[in-house]
Amino acid sequence: MDILSKHKNELKTFCESNRIRKLSLFGSYSKNTFSDESDLDLLVEFEDNAKPGYLNLARMEKQLTALLGIKTDLRTADELSRYFRDQVVKEAIVHYAAK
Repeated sequence: MDILSKHKNELKTFCESNRIRKLSLFGSYSKNTFSDESDLDLLVEFEDNAKPGYLNLARMEKQLTALLGIKTDLRTADELSRYFRDQVVKEAIVHYAAK
């Protein structure tokens, strides 16, 4: 069982309270190539009318790091390089999707 599945209920509550539509895993943890120095890369998609600023994104990263016990980087698709954005979005493993 992966780290996000272990915290499924807490992640659901976190996503609902932060108006997150979808939360997906990408990067080394999604490919099982992580090391002790790896951080957890999460792709986030917010509800249409939710536009958190950088301070709120930083707050969410800190909350997720505390919840999961591992340094977490939270990124929107727009923040990713256009050179690999489509591939990341396609291969990301969804762990929360609003109904």
